[in-house]
Amino acid sequence: MPASDSSRYPRFRRHRRSRMTTPYDRHLALWNLSADGAPIHTHSSDLLPVRHEGRPAMLKIAREAEEKRGGLLMNWWDGDGAARVYADDGEGALLLERACGPRSLVQMARNGQDEEATRVLCGAIARLHAPRPQPPPDGLAGLREWFADLPVYAASHGGVLRRCWEVAQELLDDPREVVPLHGDIHHENVLDAGPQRGWIAIDPKRVMGERGFDYANLFTDPDGETALAPGNFERRLAVVCEHARIERRRMLQWIVAFQGLSAAWFLSDAEQPDKEFAIIGKALNELDRV
Repeated sequence: MPASDSSRYPRFRRHRRSRMTTPYDRHLALWNLSADGAPIHTHSSDLLPVRHEGRPAMLKIAREAEEKRGGLLMNWWDGDGAARVYADDGEGALLLERACGPRSLVQMARNGQDEEATRVLCGAIARLHAPRPQPPPDGLAGLREWFADLPVYAASHGGVLRRCWEVAQELLDDPREVVPLHGDIHHENVLDAGPQRGWIAIDPKRVMGERGFDYANLFTDPDGETALAPGNFERRLAVVCEHARIERRRMLQWIVAFQGLSAAWFLSDAEQPDKEFAIIGKALNELDRV
């Protein structure tokens, strides 16, 4: 029907609108959910705050293959240190506990409580790394596989990325304290779930490797300005080494290796990894003095 004709038929327009669907409709019906807020769209997922059996929850529908695998660890953690999984369709849709507490690690880091935010993150990581009675799920990638992009960009760009890959190889050749890793822990992936539940993690990857890897992600977040503020790198390093009980040299190596990998990922997306290179420089300066 031409646009000029459809404007004369409001009943037709209403009928067309009523049949429009959203990414959430199937699971709203499947799990008997009601929408409880505005939808959220990220580069890899569609999310919707919902109510489930009278309690707040979050419907997450992953669009990317890698993101769909995050349910492996969320189910394995079973709500211990991470958001509870209320339902999982096995195809990338999860119904998760919704964190409704008032505190934000991003705001803490930006407003004079960076050390406290770092301590919270260290506690959250340690809780996820704690031993479990059941074996880890199948399908987790090893860190050597996870680092596949770094040697490619080390070869093409040389310089500091080559140094990062050299450091990474030393770590990957001699893994210690191997555990299932979150893989993307940072200030926006640990949320306040209130006084009873405390801080809970969301959005893991599917990685297995040395536990120091997870702590190395804390040094460029929540943004470059905060991460690179005078003294923040040194204070974060001290907090992490103390609370995670990781030897200082080893932690500096993981920072260099991980931030090199992160820089390679940014370059693959045609973005400039300025803050990653800045943190690598700080870590290398410290490492050369150890």
